[in-house]
Amino acid sequence: MKKLIALVLLVAVTSMSFAQKNEVKAIEKALKNSNFGDAKSAVSSADALLGNMDDKTKAKFYYLKAQALYADGQGSDADVDEAISTLDKLKDLESSMGKLRYTEDANTMKTGMISSFLTKANDAFTSKNYKVAAKGFEKVYRMSPKDTLYLYYAATSSVSVPDYDTALDYYIELKNMGYSGEKMNYYATNVDTDVEETFGDKSSRDLSVKAKLHKDPRDVMSEAKTAEIVKNIALIYVSQGKNEKALGAMADARAENPDDIGLLLSEANVHLKMGNRDKFKALMEEATEKDPNNSELFYNLGVLAAEAGNNEESLNYYKKAIEINPNYVDAYNNIAVTILSGEAAIVEEMNGLGTSSADNKKYDELKEQRAQLYSDAIPYLEKALELKNTNIDAARTLMNIYSAIGEMDKFKAMKAKIETMEASAGGN
Repeated sequence: MKKLIALVLLVAVTSMSFAQKNEVKAIEKALKNSNFGDAKSAVSSADALLGNMDDKTKAKFYYLKAQALYADGQGSDADVDEAISTLDKLKDLESSMGKLRYTEDANTMKTGMISSFLTKANDAFTSKNYKVAAKGFEKVYRMSPKDTLYLYYAATSSVSVPDYDTALDYYIELKNMGYSGEKMNYYATNVDTDVEETFGDKSSRDLSVKAKLHKDPRDVMSEAKTAEIVKNIALIYVSQGKNEKALGAMADARAENPDDIGLLLSEANVHLKMGNRDKFKALMEEATEKDPNNSELFYNLGVLAAEAGNNEESLNYYKKAIEINPNYVDAYNNIAVTILSGEAAIVEEMNGLGTSSADNKKYDELKEQRAQLYSDAIPYLEKALELKNTNIDAARTLMNIYSAIGEMDKFKAMKAKIETMEASAGGN
């Protein structure tokens, strides 16, 4: 009886082994004919026998399964993800076996997949299909974790969808790994074309310079993306109503980088979005101390002061912005707007006066005040129009002022200028 049982077991094992090999051969045959549907069906059948496969057969099966699921780039997202994990299983298995029969083929396949994913992701991003781009860039990163830049691209693409939940996951992953995005870039000028070119690494650039094919080598560190990542994490939290998390993320980042003005401004923007204007102003003022030559900081403080009704303070900030950047068109515009904002109160008081001699005297005084407002605003409007000759709002305001103060030649010239602007705009 024992011999009979042993014989039955031997037959069962032999049958099992024969079935495994048949299923694997079926996958192989389907793949040779590029019949990925049949290959995938055969994979399902073989998967049921996986527990009884020897390591050699299992390694071959993993390689074929990955090909069947990838389907030469036509597989579904889920199938492609499984194909990637199957290749990893193959490499782990053969590494433990100490025999790399299919690992080299798997690496070649993986390289081809990465190249294909990257091409598709770039094409999708260019055509503004950001959802497809995000998935593609993530796949490239998962297959090549050292290339962290692609996870950053995936996050950026997700923001553009917009898919903030997915973007948040990517950004948090980047933050936790300490990703900064900083990278040394190597440049040199082509001797023949006199055009500066980028090199993949320092050694190849230096060799080309040594061979006198290039000249004027220079190394440039790319800008860190730490502040942007933390800012986006915080802003997504704000959009989700998770303000405490937003401020927590910003506080952590600033604690590590107390002198990073980008992070300081990001925190200020979070407070502005949350309606914390006093805190926003305090942080902006801190930023001007750290970066006193940043005209935009002073301009933003001017806007904030104007919104709060502090016109004198607002004008001082705008004038500081112009002092730093004499071509700051918006600052000139806003100075004029702030000056002219006092006109409404003057006109209201004028309209409320009676006909007594005292009222007439007061009327004349108010009329002079209004004329002075116009006189004060004119230079800033003229400068704004000089810097941007399509600034139709400045032109219209000037036209009305010229009319009000009786400068009829200037009024007619500005009226003609506006008509030309409108005709030009209508033709575009």
